[in-house]
Amino acid sequence: MQGGTMRNTLNMLATLMWVLTACAEVVPVQNFDLEKMTGKWFTAGFASNAQWFVNHKASMKMGTATLTPTEGGDIDLSYTTLNADGSCWRMTHLAKKTDTPGRFTFHSQVWNNDNDMRIVDAVYDEYALVHTIKTKEGVSQVLNKLYTRSPEPSDDLKQKFTQFSLDTGILPDNIAFFPRNAECPEA
Repeated sequence: MQGGTMRNTLNMLATLMWVLTACAEVVPVQNFDLEKMTGKWFTAGFASNAQWFVNHKASMKMGTATLTPTEGGDIDLSYTTLNADGSCWRMTHLAKKTDTPGRFTFHSQVWNNDNDMRIVDAVYDEYALVHTIKTKEGVSQVLNKLYTRSPEPSDDLKQKFTQFSLDTGILPDNIAFFPRNAECPEA
């Protein structure tokens, strides 16, 4: 085979694998416990093939995500990251519960996209794997996040997150673990 033909064949296979993987339903963890998700998490890892992530992953740092259940079973999500200049990046969302425990939906005003978020694995005092399908103008992209209670995720957790991300169609180069970062002061 010529180099170009081989490359085209590999690209087609990679695309087919992504389509098959992306179409497979990623289900939330069994016996999801919203109360145990409460509190502060470190955003230790991100994985996405989205161009915005590919462009910015090298400069991204660990932040925090605070999850607060509402009385109705929704989640207030509050994200913060300390920027290099000492300022804080902050974003909040109200993630609405669905009929499936561990699955939530929200619209991001900041990014103007619809989000289908699933907590797919969790040991509540240690880590949570979060799989989000972001859709904007009919185009969907996957963003996986590794939330940890400690700012130092174990090698086992990194491997678990890496394998989960590969299994959901993320390219190996698009799986990132963020360097530890100072936290934003309370707002």
